[in-house]
Amino acid sequence: MSPNPPAELRERYREMLQSGALRPDPAQAMAVEKLQLLANRIARYRRPTRTDPLSFFTRKRGEVPYGLYIFGGVGGGKTMLMDLFFDSVDIREKRRDHFHAFMAEVHERAAHFRKTAKGDPIEQVAKEIAKDTRLLCFDEFHVTDIADAMILGRLFNVLFETGLVLVATSNVPPRDLYKDGLNRNLFEPFIAELEQRVEVLELSSARDYRLEKLSGSPLYFYPLDEDARARIEALWISLTGTERGEPREIAVAGRCLDVPEAAMGAARFTFADLCEQPLGANDYLALARDFHTIFVEGVPVMGPEKRNEARRFITLIDALYDAGTGLIMTADAEPEALYEAGDGALLFERTVSRLMEMRTSDYLSRGRRLTHS
Repeated sequence: MSPNPPAELRERYREMLQSGALRPDPAQAMAVEKLQLLANRIARYRRPTRTDPLSFFTRKRGEVPYGLYIFGGVGGGKTMLMDLFFDSVDIREKRRDHFHAFMAEVHERAAHFRKTAKGDPIEQVAKEIAKDTRLLCFDEFHVTDIADAMILGRLFNVLFETGLVLVATSNVPPRDLYKDGLNRNLFEPFIAELEQRVEVLELSSARDYRLEKLSGSPLYFYPLDEDARARIEALWISLTGTERGEPREIAVAGRCLDVPEAAMGAARFTFADLCEQPLGANDYLALARDFHTIFVEGVPVMGPEKRNEARRFITLIDALYDAGTGLIMTADAEPEALYEAGDGALLFERTVSRLMEMRTSDYLSRGRRLTHS
């Protein structure tokens, strides 16, 4: 443990309540208590090594603390709780990843072992991860890729046997992971194993914090001036509780999509980040899947020479709209004046309609329509 252990999760949660940053919520309070107990157990837990009397792979299950799997809808505070928990656990061998970034690393390491070593590459990857990870935390645990689904069981069979503790957040319970996926019957043993290794907790929050913080506030600001920048900045701080988010990478079809700033389930981009780069539908769907709210700053009025940027913008808005993802924007004009002439101008009329709808509280109150399965 560190000489100056971090503040207790429970204490930090109380401070947030007292400051008015959070309001009392029974579901969150229950999750805080369970996470605090787990943090205490992990801090005391000593994982057996190969020199211990019990075998590295065959010691009794009861020695290892049960993990926690928290699921619930958008806006309930899952990301905030994970932030508090991870910061409060007083061990060095802890790791926090977005699920898809973690799996991208697993595939990369497995490819390396296939070329350089004998034996099962997935088992070798698991042992490498376990060397310096006692606690693994997943944000937004959801399985959509068959390649991920087919190796998760093998991977976590080894990770769990090494004594690793898993804490995860998700929009769905374990039984709905990879729902209706190809060859799902091969994935079901992993679900059974997962349910044996974690306590499952539904975060049925009494309120949607995203809606509470954004409802009644303008979500679309124009023109591009200091007032627009100040107002979107204020909304970002209100929603995330921080002036600047952390950079993140998202795995998309074997490559990484850079997210300049991410915090509390929200991500922040410029128009240039999203529409002046060679991005496509898969990239925007990944953003819609991984974040409940997207901030886009600096959307210009586009002429015919910007047809490629306009086409990407149309695809971006379609992906966010279909998923029910929140959108907060600064632009140089009202939606109907953003792209009046050029290839796809008629198609842009649908984008205008969607932009108008996405700035309303009614749109936010419908919640996410994208299932994480």
